[in-house]
Amino acid sequence: MNNQIRVPEIRCIDENGEQMGIIPTRQALVRAHEAGLDLVEIAATSKPPVCRIMDHGKFKYEQDKKKKEQKKKQTIVKLKEVKFHVNVGDNDYQTKLRHAQDFIEEGNRVKMSLMFRGRENAHRELGFELMKRIIKDCAEFATVEQAPRLMGRNIFMMLVPIKKGK
Repeated sequence: MNNQIRVPEIRCIDENGEQMGIIPTRQALVRAHEAGLDLVEIAATSKPPVCRIMDHGKFKYEQDKKKKEQKKKQTIVKLKEVKFHVNVGDNDYQTKLRHAQDFIEEGNRVKMSLMFRGRENAHRELGFELMKRIIKDCAEFATVEQAPRLMGRNIFMMLVPIKKGK
């Protein structure tokens, strides 16, 4: 900006957005000073660098405003986890399923994990049956992003919200 531009020649754009061509940096600075504005480097990597005569404060304000708008529009997807055991009771199952549904309705991804303890390891098919039951019960509000898979003493599965059509 202004005197920080060290190159001898620049491609200049005036305050109205019109091309002034390639001119010496000093001449562009004088023109900007006469207009009561700043000389701002837009594209430093091009040959010669592109500079524009503008109000730097206003330019900075508009850039910050655009960033805030973009930040408002983006959604942060969190990962929530719901843990089960093979011998989960029906009421506990319904409660955990309700929690998973709440998380998914908020737009979060949900990791379903099932942990085997002790002799439960001998009956891993029961764990996969429970995961299939979860998939069936969650089908109306979630889809499976990652199918149930066994990792050590646990089975993991990932659910995501169903994409709503236009």
